[in-house]
Amino acid sequence: MRKIFYCLTIAATVVLLRFNASASAPAGYYKSLNGLSGQALKDAVHNLIAPHTVVTYNSLWYYFPSTDHMPDNASRVWDMYSDNAYYYNGSGSAVKGMNREHSFPKSWWGGAVVDAYTDLNHLYPSDGPANLAKSNHPLGEVSSATFDNGVSKVGTPVSGEGGGSGTVFEPDDRYKGDFARTYFYMATCYQDYTWKYTYMVNNSTWKTLNDWSIAMLMKWSRNDPVSDKETSRNDAVYKIQNNRNPFIDLPQLAEYIWGNKAGQVFNVNDTTSGGGGGTTSKPELITPTQGTSLDFGEVALGKSIDYTVYIKGKNLTNDLSVQLYRYNYEMFSTNVTKIPRDAANSSEGYPLTVTYAPTALGSHKAKLLLSDGGLTGSIGVELAATCLPVPSLSAVKALPATDITDSSYVANWEASPDTIDSYLLTRTVYDGNGNLTSSETYTMTPDQTSYPFNDRKAGEKHTYYVQTLRLGYTSAASNVITLDVNGVTGVNADKPLALLHIDGGVVVKCSEPLGQARIYNTAGQLVRTIANLCNDDAIILPEGVYIMTTATSRQASKIVIR
Repeated sequence: MRKIFYCLTIAATVVLLRFNASASAPAGYYKSLNGLSGQALKDAVHNLIAPHTVVTYNSLWYYFPSTDHMPDNASRVWDMYSDNAYYYNGSGSAVKGMNREHSFPKSWWGGAVVDAYTDLNHLYPSDGPANLAKSNHPLGEVSSATFDNGVSKVGTPVSGEGGGSGTVFEPDDRYKGDFARTYFYMATCYQDYTWKYTYMVNNSTWKTLNDWSIAMLMKWSRNDPVSDKETSRNDAVYKIQNNRNPFIDLPQLAEYIWGNKAGQVFNVNDTTSGGGGGTTSKPELITPTQGTSLDFGEVALGKSIDYTVYIKGKNLTNDLSVQLYRYNYEMFSTNVTKIPRDAANSSEGYPLTVTYAPTALGSHKAKLLLSDGGLTGSIGVELAATCLPVPSLSAVKALPATDITDSSYVANWEASPDTIDSYLLTRTVYDGNGNLTSSETYTMTPDQTSYPFNDRKAGEKHTYYVQTLRLGYTSAASNVITLDVNGVTGVNADKPLALLHIDGGVVVKCSEPLGQARIYNTAGQLVRTIANLCNDDAIILPEGVYIMTTATSRQASKIVIR
């Protein structure tokens, strides 16, 4: 079954959030963890942090200047993968030479554009070459390096590490605790995911991390305690996503789940940030805060974007009122005008949906007002968005696979001349009998023109093609590249064809001439060349299995003669 991980209505999209108020875990934030142990404790952490505001991949360069800047230079990128000096340009666009890195590899859950895909708690700006070397390898300690830039090392793991992978990524000592606490967060927030790669994780909601990775990550976390960098970043992400990494706020929490206090009852010290309670019973709104600004970014005319804001209160005595007003408020809408008090007071908060559905081109703004609930005054949130014309996208050209081995290859394509949000790479796999076994679409960054696959099996045929995505619209598909057991690759085509079986052969059905055709046997030998294959041409062949390519067809065609 083909799986496409995008849709026409883009949900939970935000390009920029600005806050005037400082963010830290308020008193009582972690009170739901008190008195719990073991799996119940981990489940409670999951329930607290999993509901959060989901941003988009395109918005990350807007956020990184507030989440990942050097303390002595707000324009310089804090890159945990290299010591290269990269600088933000102030426009919210990509920094040349850098990537948006999933420190917890997206391929481990299959690459789907789900909540984890854009979770800033594990996405960091990364030096491009270091990111390429890291690939989707697990964390580990390197015994023999194949890549070492002085901060990141990639190579053979030490004995007992790697989880079956022959290659691991080792960060610098000063960042090992950062990565460990990032992985603790991911293994908890997304404990209900099904993992495709299980080097470090397993498909169990309890513990989720494998024994070897627990031992290593706990060691890293203990040896590299929480830094000011992590605390500041946690606050910045909280302003954006309305959730926190509890393993930064409460460093001992990991010990109660995976470490030397596992099985013991956990209680948050009331004197710590986010503690068990506090004495005040004054109604207050935890998120959003006064001065919050939600920028939906660019939206194509005819599309809509839903942005989910988690309204979290404390000691609210009445329901909250929701109102849109001023400026272009008619371009925006909310799913409710009243938020139940109990829902807002819950640890998860109330998921308020704000929709931007523009009916005219241009920049639009409005104000979202939250009032009542027993609050003194109200909370105002600025809304902004820009509506653009429907984009015109040209098809890109897929290029033949390279670095082909018995178990891997690299898919390639030419860069698009258009302004795009991402590439969509669709890979289809057939078994040795020609049966479809899988078809998946992977989302690639705008600066990618290749993608490695490491799951090729003997006898399989793999095909791939590429499209571009911009503002919810996709381009026409590229030509299809075929990687067959016979070594037939690089089928450059854009015209469809069909084959009707007749006794001893097939009849070609196509809308126009397909140019030169080549027919190969299962040994990869060329058995016939047809100068110009046309509609209704009959091809008679001896009994057997063949692969036919043409100058313009979109795929290599399998011919079975019985």
